[in-house]
Amino acid sequence: MEYKIGDQELSAAAFIGFANKVWPGKYDEEKTAAALSKTLNITAYDGETLVGCLRILTDGYFFGTITEMLVLPDYQRQGIGSRLLQLARENTPTMLYFGAQPDAEIFYEKNGCSKGFQSYTIQKKRM
Repeated sequence: MEYKIGDQELSAAAFIGFANKVWPGKYDEEKTAAALSKTLNITAYDGETLVGCLRILTDGYFFGTITEMLVLPDYQRQGIGSRLLQLARENTPTMLYFGAQPDAEIFYEKNGCSKGFQSYTIQKKRM
């Protein structure tokens, strides 16, 4: 497994193809490219195949958040997500905040993450 921190080669097309295998949706390529350019992208590759990605949005000093962490279903439970979290911890200058799906809480706690503040959302319709 090859891990890349700040993966500059990650294209929107590759990310969309990958994301659709984990969270199917209608992703706009131009908006995806803009989003990827604003985050620190930590990726995992099996040969040429993107199998995992963790994205961090940070101001570099006060705030950082994990926008998502995705691992292909066939590669889950092989330590890839744990390694991505470890690399995130080692390569960000801030504390990281993130939300977790209820069924993933045990995974995060096992990886040294602790529950923090209650989170809230403001939802906006996508156009």
